[in-house]
Amino acid sequence: MTGSPPLPAAPDGAPALEVARACARLARDIARAAAGRASVSAIKGRGNVVTETDVAVEQAAVAFLRERFPDHAILSEETAASTRSAGWMWVIDPIDGTKNFSRGLPHFAFTLALCFDDVPLLGVTTHPLTGLEVAAVAGTGCFVDGAPARLRPCSAVAEAVVAMDLGYDAERARGQLALASRLWPGMQSLRIPGSAALGFAGIAAGWWDLYVHADLQPWDVAAGLVIVREAGGVVVEPGGEPASLRSSAVIAGTGAAVADLQRLAAAAPGA
Repeated sequence: MTGSPPLPAAPDGAPALEVARACARLARDIARAAAGRASVSAIKGRGNVVTETDVAVEQAAVAFLRERFPDHAILSEETAASTRSAGWMWVIDPIDGTKNFSRGLPHFAFTLALCFDDVPLLGVTTHPLTGLEVAAVAGTGCFVDGAPARLRPCSAVAEAVVAMDLGYDAERARGQLALASRLWPGMQSLRIPGSAALGFAGIAAGWWDLYVHADLQPWDVAAGLVIVREAGGVVVEPGGEPASLRSSAVIAGTGAAVADLQRLAAAAPGA
């Protein structure tokens, strides 16, 4: 990205991407070992739960990164350890899709991003059970399991498999359901991943063509921003502005399909 500094290296010379991928593998192994037997340890709100594994993964990932980049800030979901945005900052979601994870549903992810001045420059998302790894660095492309990835051609909602998540805000979720109702049946299919990280990574992996979410936190979207953009797509807010680390509602996909979804949503009665 123009104007951004080169990615840093750890004291032993390991590039930031190599460190991020190693961190993701560490998190993957912890989550994989606990999958299918996780129990809820705390409830943050309706539908929003925490397991002991969330905390264990976060502690391991934070320690791993601090050992290698002690001067970097870290923003992670379960502790929100830092909100400083100036300079280098790692953003982590230890288990994205904890509700799925807590119920034994095999669809959750570990995701992390490295940002500079609030702009994600590196993103890695891994599915602990399948081993899927989606990684991207600004200006160098997106890779799915090591192979270069580009979004599937998709010029309209009518051609698209659409993925959508509801989040925890009741009114925003109603809006999502209303949008799905407006678009249906003018799409190929509808999916609800239950994980924002996999929502974005799934676009690069070819699982679906559009992803829509209206209740995001920085750790949900950070890696997804660089992953989708480096795979040739766009991530925008509903009004069309480029999405950022602080965006709570986004649409992601090919530029043409995103524009078509915006057009259809705006033309719907009551929009």
